Amino acid sequence: MSTWSRPVVLLLCGLMLMTVSIAVLNTLVPLWLTHDQLPTWQVGMASSAYYTGNLLGTLLAGWLINRYGFNRCFYLASVLFALATMGMALLDGFYNWTSLRFMAGLGCALIWVVVESALLCSGTVRNRGQLLAAYMIVYYLGTVAGQLLVSRVSTELLHVIPWVTALIVCAVLPVVFLRVNAGAATEEASTGRIWTMLRRRSSRLGINGCVISGIVLGSLYGLMPLYLSHQGMSDATVGYWMALLVSAGIVGQWPVGRLADRFGRLMVLRVQVFVVILGAIAMLGDTAMAPALFVLGLAGFTLYPVAMSWACETVAHHELVAMNQALLFSYTVGSLVGPGMTSMLMQNYSDRLLFVMIAVVALVYLVMLLRKADQHATPVAHA
Repeated sequence: MSTWSRPVVLLLCGLMLMTVSIAVLNTLVPLWLTHDQLPTWQVGMASSAYYTGNLLGTLLAGWLINRYGFNRCFYLASVLFALATMGMALLDGFYNWTSLRFMAGLGCALIWVVVESALLCSGTVRNRGQLLAAYMIVYYLGTVAGQLLVSRVSTELLHVIPWVTALIVCAVLPVVFLRVNAGAATEEASTGRIWTMLRRRSSRLGINGCVISGIVLGSLYGLMPLYLSHQGMSDATVGYWMALLVSAGIVGQWPVGRLADRFGRLMVLRVQVFVVILGAIAMLGDTAMAPALFVLGLAGFTLYPVAMSWACETVAHHELVAMNQALLFSYTVGSLVGPGMTSMLMQNYSDRLLFVMIAVVALVYLVMLLRKADQHATPVAHA
């Protein structure tokens, strides 16, 4: 499958609309909870509930895809996400919203596994990095569009929920005109195969990279709006800063994907992680917030696709869905741990602990990467 073939475009159109909805809710839910005077740890727990749903969805995705196929799983996940979104207008309270965010996380994880697995199974070693870059570009474009909508429209709960739910329903329409078939690639996509993938030594650093990416992005998505709000910024201003953060990730996706295909994943990952550390340290200062956020987004939001494509090079074609589940599982574990642990530190000490946490986990991963002998394959170099 070429990078911009009709099936890819249709699949990514559905993802784009879904991502706008996800971005709006990921920014506004922490703000709605903050405006209700909930403590920081409860805001962090609501974010963690979303990623707990991601975790369960990742474990179930392979079995569901194998049993019902890619298309039906996409429809099922969309319905689940839409119901969880509508529920926020009907129910209130910390525990109800935590449950609804769990449901939303479950649906979103199924959507991501369907889209990522379809792209991985259809691509080759030579263009897989570009396919994943295209996927991430569309994902982050949708995220930026969501942040800009937050800045432009009313952020009242009862104003937002109806049109966000309508977007989720519209996201199903492009997939209706597409039939995704990965053949034998789903045969071994079971929970047992996930653990096999996670124990594979040749994929270890790619899997670890997905965990680190989850910690970094989960903390940024879940707690950056809270950090900015505590600085006295309005909801609209928070949306602009979040849009800048994610826009930097968009800018980096295609060149980083091309560089990883050309020069190998290890070298590119080392540079990315080092830049994440620099960006986090820069955010600890009170000056130059815009370039610091841009650098942090540029490096942080490109970690996941590079780590994922590295790990996928080590498996056979029929193992790709299982490996994708394992990688998304790893990312979700990081996304679950990151906001929960970081919110506790922010509650007890200072909001600046958000960036200290990001810098520390990135430094740990950089040490792992520097200890790895640079013998990893550079697929395109053989062409």
